[in-house]
Amino acid sequence: QLQLVESGGGLVHAGGSLRLSCTASGFTLEDYAIGWFRQAPGKEREAVACISTSGTNRNYADSVKGRFTMSRDNAKNTVSLQMNSLKPEDTGVYYCAAFIPNYYEATYCAASRYDNWGQGTQVTVSS
Repeated sequence: QLQLVESGGGLVHAGGSLRLSCTASGFTLEDYAIGWFRQAPGKEREAVACISTSGTNRNYADSVKGRFTMSRDNAKNTVSLQMNSLKPEDTGVYYCAAFIPNYYEATYCAASRYDNWGQGTQVTVSS
């Protein structure tokens, strides 16, 4: 059974940092493009960051550029999201998602592309 499990969420003060992890089980991530998405209460799910299968290319939402860094370790079957200088508006449930793309060097930040999703981890940033 394909499964993605996020971890690392929590409560942090504004300006603080968190590191989210997404671990795959039942399949290997090396053939998958990965995305991090978040959903705040009352808002639509939005893309935060996405990474190509090779890990060479990344895209970030404008709101997190310079503060968040996405990385992948295919050997450990894990993807991470380092979040620094957190703001209250970063609060939400964070999801990782995966799918097998046609082009391994491309990044895909549209949620509709993804067909494997984790259950999410809550991130709360207090002001």
